[in-house]
Amino acid sequence: MQGLMKSTIGFVGTGRMGANMARRLKERGFPVVALYDARQDSAQSLAEELGATACNTLADITAAAEVVITVVSNDAAQRELFCREGDSLLHGAEGRLFINCATVTPSLHGEIESLSEAAGASSLEACMASSITQAREGTLYLMCGGRQEVYERALPLLRELGTAPRYIGAAGSAAQVKALVNMVMNINTAGLAEGLGLGAALGLDLTMLLEVFSQTGANSRVLQTDGEDMLHRDHACFFSAAHAAKDSGIALGLAVEKGIKVPLALATKFQYDRLVALGLGELDKSAVAELTFPGRQG
Repeated sequence: MQGLMKSTIGFVGTGRMGANMARRLKERGFPVVALYDARQDSAQSLAEELGATACNTLADITAAAEVVITVVSNDAAQRELFCREGDSLLHGAEGRLFINCATVTPSLHGEIESLSEAAGASSLEACMASSITQAREGTLYLMCGGRQEVYERALPLLRELGTAPRYIGAAGSAAQVKALVNMVMNINTAGLAEGLGLGAALGLDLTMLLEVFSQTGANSRVLQTDGEDMLHRDHACFFSAAHAAKDSGIALGLAVEKGIKVPLALATKFQYDRLVALGLGELDKSAVAELTFPGRQG
């Protein structure tokens, strides 16, 4: 553990999740030395807070940090970090460890592992469950994929970010599991919104309905995190509707590859796509209730 504690760490992506993960590691004594974000003001602000350097290029991050943690939004953003030409984390990457936390297409993690190894580096996917609060407290649930020896090397750091890192298997396997986690979560969220919306239309006491749901087969983690927010239209973002739409699409792609029918996942993606089309994609996924409650957007 002591060896990794001394490794310099860089972050690519200083949004809500990346920034709080960086704060957590700095607080735990890890040398967070370099930050990069496509929005330079975001990286600069966090760098001033943590006493780190806001880098202007990806290559600067690789030069400054022995371990680089990437927390970006989608496949396109992740690919840009590891491109073969132009600015890239792969420049001067020999001996570096890349830990990639974005929810992206599973096959992309395999591509990044191959590109990293060709450059003399290592990569690991560390797909995150939970949200902003857990990122700050170091209680994320991390699903990891890649070479087992790379996972074991990264464990001291992973244990500071999450309570019980879980090794899933080869590159891409953790991303498959994460896609299924989010598929089921999104279905549950949309289902809760429909139940509460129909309850509202029936004139039921929705506080009573939440309590009954919590004591019956309608209970779920989503009920705990999103139920009150749906009633009070409090959609402060912890996991955006746009990300729900994107992640549902990843799961649907896997289903198409395997010839599996997933009608609930398809219907759920349609709901989140509607939110995005209405300009509500940056609200929390609980905003799917705006499509089901009488008198709201739907």
